[in-house]
Amino acid sequence: MSVTPIARQRRHTLYFLREIRGFAPVFLDTEVDMTAIREHREASKAAGRRYSAVTYIVHTASRALAKHPEANAAIRGGLWPKIARHDSVDAKVTLDKSLDGHRVVLSTVFPGTDTATLEQIQERVAHFRDGDPATMPEFTGARMLHKLPAALGRLAFAAGVRPLSRRAGMFGTFAVTSLGHRPVDGFHSVGGTTVTLGVGRIADRPVVRDGEIAVAPVMRLNLAFDHRVIDGAEAADLLADIKDGLEGFGAPPEEPQR
Repeated sequence: MSVTPIARQRRHTLYFLREIRGFAPVFLDTEVDMTAIREHREASKAAGRRYSAVTYIVHTASRALAKHPEANAAIRGGLWPKIARHDSVDAKVTLDKSLDGHRVVLSTVFPGTDTATLEQIQERVAHFRDGDPATMPEFTGARMLHKLPAALGRLAFAAGVRPLSRRAGMFGTFAVTSLGHRPVDGFHSVGGTTVTLGVGRIADRPVVRDGEIAVAPVMRLNLAFDHRVIDGAEAADLLADIKDGLEGFGAPPEEPQR
C-alpha cells in the first residue's frame, strides 16, 4: 500500500464538497422518451449542425426553471437564513477534463440560458469540451487555488462562493452533470445549487404506446433538490415540466447565429 497526498489539481473538488455539507438533498427521478430529441438531432445533423444531449437538457431545463422562480434560488445562513431568487437562469455544467496529467472534474457557468438559443448553448458546450483547462482563461481561478496552501485555498474558495451576491456567478442557478457517455443509466449529484440534474445514457428500451410495446430511446433523468429551499411538490412539478419539454421538443432546427 502506498499513501500519497491528494493531487493539488483536485483540491477545488474538496473545497467544493466542504462548502455544500449544509445541503439537505432529496432525490427524484423519471424516464424521458427522447424520440423527439433524436429526430431533432438527426434533422440538425443533416443540416450541418450537431447538438449534444447536454445542450438539449440545458436549453429545456432553463426554460422550465424560469417558470419555477422558487426553485431558481439560493439559500444562505443558519439561524436566520435568507433566500435569493435570481433574475435569470444560469446553468452550471460539469466537465471531465485532464489537467497536468490528472483527471479532474471542472465546471463552468453559462449565464442567461433561459433566453439563449440551442445554437448558443451548443457553442459554449463545444468551447469548454474542446478547450485545454491548463490555458483557458475561464479556469484561471481554479489554477490559482491549486497553487495556494490547502488551508488558504479553502478560505479563498469559501470567500468566493458564500455570499449570495456571488453565488450564481460561481455555481450557477442550477446544475447539469452527465455520465451519459458511459454505460450509466442514472445517478444523483449535488451541484451546489438548489436543483441539480443528473443525466444518464440514452438507450433503446421497450415502452408502451397506445397499449402496444414499442422500442424508443429512453434517458433516465435524476433531480436532486435542496429541501431547505423548496418542497417535493415544487421539485416534482419542475421535473415533470422538463420531461414534457424534452418529450415534446418539436421545433424545427434553429438557424445558426450570424
